Amino acid sequence: MAEVTIQQVAKAAGVSTSTVSNLLNGRAHRMLPETRVRVENTIEQLGYRPNRAARQLRTGRTQTIGLVVPSVGNPFWGSFARQLESAALEEGYHVLLCNSERDPDRERRYIEELWSDGIRGVVLCSSLPSLEHVAPVMQRGLHLVAFDRAAQADDPEALVSISIDNAVGSQLATAHLADLGHRRLAFVSGALGSVNRKDRYRGFANALEQAGLSVDKTILWPGASDWRFGDVESAELGRRAAHELLSSDTPPTGIVAINDMCALGICRGVRDAGLEVGTDVSVVGFDDIVLADLYDPPLTTVRQPMTEMAAAAITELKTRVEAGGPTPGRSLLLRPELVVRSSTSAPRS
Repeated sequence: MAEVTIQQVAKAAGVSTSTVSNLLNGRAHRMLPETRVRVENTIEQLGYRPNRAARQLRTGRTQTIGLVVPSVGNPFWGSFARQLESAALEEGYHVLLCNSERDPDRERRYIEELWSDGIRGVVLCSSLPSLEHVAPVMQRGLHLVAFDRAAQADDPEALVSISIDNAVGSQLATAHLADLGHRRLAFVSGALGSVNRKDRYRGFANALEQAGLSVDKTILWPGASDWRFGDVESAELGRRAAHELLSSDTPPTGIVAINDMCALGICRGVRDAGLEVGTDVSVVGFDDIVLADLYDPPLTTVRQPMTEMAAAAITELKTRVEAGGPTPGRSLLLRPELVVRSSTSAPRS
């Protein structure tokens, strides 16, 4: 069967080819609502599919958005990629996924390649403190959304930041344990080399202060700088941290983890020590990945509004990519939610 052309769609709908082009390129506001409906119906009836290669030659860009995550080895990033792809498809865009392992050079190379392929919008999820390594591409016109990273003072002016308030999330988790009566608390994380991890530790410290507890040697926190920064090792990090913490002279009764995979590793370490999660040791995670509710006992955690954040990221990128020229940046900071399950309870007397 011969491929349907834009000219055939225009003729069947009784409009010009430029009208069909306006609809396909997100400029439906230039036509009457009834015209838009007629063209959309004609496209569906004829089974027309736009020629992406021709469109890229004409516009210099593709209907594709880049997504750079630390690693889909952490289920949180796999879930976010799925949510972002779903939101992108609704807007007529596709998503190209890259794993960076939070390596600035790797991120820079990926983003340079995406730019060379005509991709003009990228969601970057590493939460590194500085974006200096990708600033040159932004200066050439790349539109960048930094996900799970609050805006920083030295960020590029055109940057869009979309994040939850990570400090508030960690503060909710820690205050929950303090309210249950826990006084020996630990915070487990890899190296605090990202904006979101620093914010989560800050929230932990703030909650301790509000509960009348000080961050000193009585508050157990393993040597985070000794741990690798990668996301893939989070579960093993948590398990090893639990072994170290629970074998000390003053083991914690409550532990706040940097993310859910780390928390699940802590839970495994608690069981390795012959103790029960939620009874002998309370554990709180962060992210609310799908495994959190399936674990036994189900994990108390901090939920991120992933669907809303993914939709916001696509909306911001689509608006900027299709505007073409420079667009001022903005910052969206959403509030997280504490989800209480069975992995936390009052400490044993």
